[in-house]
Parts: sequence; C-alpha cells; structure tokens
Amino acid sequence: MPSFRDPRRAVPAAVLALAGLAAGLTGCTNADADIPPGKTVVVASFYPVAWLAEQVGGGDVFVRTLTEPGTEPHDLELTARQVANVSDADYAVYVRDVQPAVDDAVRLHAKGRSLDAASVIRTLAPPEESEPDEEAHDGLRHEEADYDPHIWLDPSRMAAIATALGDRLAAADPAHAPGYRQRAGATAARLATLDRAFQDGLASCKRREIVTAHGAFGYLADRYRLRQIPVAGVDPSSEPSPKRMAELTRRVSAIGATTIFTETLVSPKVARSLAREAGVRTAVLDPVEGIEDGASGDYMTIMTENLRTLRPALECS
Repeated sequence: MPSFRDPRRAVPAAVLALAGLAAGLTGCTNADADIPPGKTVVVASFYPVAWLAEQVGGGDVFVRTLTEPGTEPHDLELTARQVANVSDADYAVYVRDVQPAVDDAVRLHAKGRSLDAASVIRTLAPPEESEPDEEAHDGLRHEEADYDPHIWLDPSRMAAIATALGDRLAAADPAHAPGYRQRAGATAARLATLDRAFQDGLASCKRREIVTAHGAFGYLADRYRLRQIPVAGVDPSSEPSPKRMAELTRRVSAIGATTIFTETLVSPKVARSLAREAGVRTAVLDPVEGIEDGASGDYMTIMTENLRTLRPALECS
C-alpha cells in the first residue's frame, strides 16, 4: 500500500533483513522481566492506538508501544528487537499506511492476530496535497495514498474502533472476554461524550476554516463541518514552495482567519512564517500522533484542549 513517504524510502527490504535477526530473538522478549506473568501482550504502533489498547485491555494486558514518546511516528524505523516484539506479541493494533515499517512487520509476523484500526470504520479520501507533485520536497513524487489515515482525530470513529478492539481481544483471550467488552463499552461511552462536546462547542462559529500545519485534521473537519486548509500535505516534513506560501497568505486574508495552527512533534517554522506574512497569530492544535516525553495528558485531555483552542480561533458562541 502507498504510504506517507515516497515508495523509494519505504522499508520492506530492511524489515525483511531484520526478520532473520528477529527469529533469533523470538521467545525471549515475552520472558522480559517487565512483563507481569499472565498478561496478554499487545503491541501498538503509536500513541492513539496504544491509548485505546490500554483503555480496553485494562489490567488484563501489557501494552508495548513501538513509537517512543517525543518521536514523530511517520519517521519510525524498527529495530530487530522491535520486530521481535511484533512477532512475540499476542496481538497487534496499528493504522495502515502511517508507518510502513510497522505495516511490513505485521504482515510478516502478526497477520492473523492484528487489527488495522482503519479497517473497521468509514475512511475518507486523502487530504489535498499542499501543491502539485512536481513541486514536492526533495524532488520526489509520492504515490497517491488510497485513504486519509488520520482516523483517530474523530472521537466517534475512535469509539467504533474501541468496540472492535474489545471484540478482537475477547476472541484472542476468551478467559477475560467479559472484561474486554465491558471496558470497550465504557471507553466508547467516554468518547461519545467527547464527541458531543465537540459538536456542541463547534456548532455556532463565525468561521469554519482551519489552517493547519499539515493535512492531519480531515476527520475532525468531516465530523464537525469544518474545512481544513493544510500548509503541508500528508507529509508533515514537506515544505511548501514560495508560490504556495504566497497563495496561502492570500487565502488566510480572504477567509478572515485569525490563527495558523502549529502542532507538536513537528517544527512550527513554516507555519509561523506564514502567520508572520499574513499578520495573524499561531496556536497549537495537537494531531495526537504522539505525546511528548514527560507529558501528563492523554488522548481525552489533549482532544479537550484542542476544542478549547478551536473555539476562540473560530469565534464560536
């Protein structure tokens, strides 16, 4: 499947090379001292699905997250030990096309005991690129992704994924099935409450356009009748051309935007430059792709803070 990165940068060969090393490690990772006995081991690709696995799994699971705090998830490349962790896990949960190395590791080592979170919800078309392919950074063309993978930014879709994960874990670990299903229902209910807060909080706003650092907020925009205008496209590391920056400056003025949204884990340099050119301010709108090292918040608190950020920027009543 196509991914956020150019196919020439994808890593299936590297994962295949690591597979041999992983075979030598298999059998020792689940014996690690940090895994309490009797736990179902769930490996999660990055923060949003790790958070779901922890909520749904509760005390019956041990969750390993492949992406360390503070790391931009799109940049993940797996070590031999991490490939072995995927192989040894009782279950894996991930989002297809976010991290090519994880996609390959799951396909090779956990295909029959994994959940692609995107497979259980209605997905959207890819976000519009910030500029034509011929102007993409590094002079490389990207294959067109077949969907937008930023599914976790819609709480209602996350609720559906929580329910599906509860069913999958119940099937994988029947002895604890009632607990998985109970916690999945409770998590889905909390997410439904968050969804209602967004619906109410964004129901009456003077503006409905959000100018974002990259095209990560399509699901949030779809759910709450907003329109996303990304500075960069699906790749958060790409930089728009001077022509694109001039076009964006004109659009910011035309729609009366007061705020350019930067994000965590990615340099705000380009978005701040646009804000200076347009004479507007910046604010952080967190794509919840990961958490910073030492952060105390979780998915629910970060999304709630996003709502608090959006309301004054869009002049919501």
